[in-house]
Amino acid sequence: MLARTNGGSMYAHRPGGISLLYAVSAVLCVVGALVPMSPGTPVPLLWALAGVGAAGAAVLWLRRDRLGPPALHVAIALASAALGVLTWRSATAVGIVGLGPAMVAVGVFSAHFLSRRAARVHVAVLLTVTTAGAVAAAPSGFLLAWATAVVTVVVLTEAQARITGELRQAAGTDPLTGLANRRTWEAEANRSLAHALRTGEPLTVAVLDLDDFKRINDEQGHGAGDALLRTLAGRWSTELRLADSLGRYGGDEFVLCLPGTDAQRAAELLSRLRAGHPAAWSAGTATVRPEDSLSELLVRADADLYRDKRDKRRDT
Repeated sequence: MLARTNGGSMYAHRPGGISLLYAVSAVLCVVGALVPMSPGTPVPLLWALAGVGAAGAAVLWLRRDRLGPPALHVAIALASAALGVLTWRSATAVGIVGLGPAMVAVGVFSAHFLSRRAARVHVAVLLTVTTAGAVAAAPSGFLLAWATAVVTVVVLTEAQARITGELRQAAGTDPLTGLANRRTWEAEANRSLAHALRTGEPLTVAVLDLDDFKRINDEQGHGAGDALLRTLAGRWSTELRLADSLGRYGGDEFVLCLPGTDAQRAAELLSRLRAGHPAAWSAGTATVRPEDSLSELLVRADADLYRDKRDKRRDT
């Protein structure tokens, strides 16, 4: 019944994304070194940062499928530190203020690929080190322009964070029921499964499938079927803990991930869910075993669901 896909890491493409930021930075440093803005331009520093940027871009790109969230945070922090050094060593006020677009790029990148809280932390670090560098720099007379650049970074980062948050919400939510869609549910279930395998805590996955849902759509209309799905999603959600994850897997199929729950407690929960609404549905469960994958759990839960449906047909 269920199509099998494994939840992929949401971070898989992010180191590859920041590798482009590093590559562009390296090119700009090369241009700055070849065409200095003034006699005091720190050309050796620009060449050094160009080398670091090129090497960083290469590493981040070549290892993009192996690097996780920590690598992304380190890469952003290093970019902020490099900007701080550049502001400190800038020879002119124009050179200092001219780093504003690079600061905006780091802020917008953080807001797009990280959570809003993490992006705010990175932007706070960025603005702290660059402002400290600007204050310590030799040039003066750029206070108003620098304040404008700082405000611009903050505003654009917040705007990007809001837009990205709305897009993530839309992309990760089933529009009919408001539950997690399959991709989001699998990502959350994989995180819970990894924790269960690491700690030895129980975890149970359940597959729920409505009985005769096609008949409801045929006899009462698709509006009635949609209303039933929304009602069940709302009723079931009220019985779950914050740690539990309920998702719509497609059609009239739902999935539950129950961390810290063994087979007996999962059966008790399903009984409470059945008591909450008279609609008929079948369920299958699977409790984690050592070395299990989410796909294997779903296969066993699906097989248990088929047994439940066969037993119902035999009894009628």
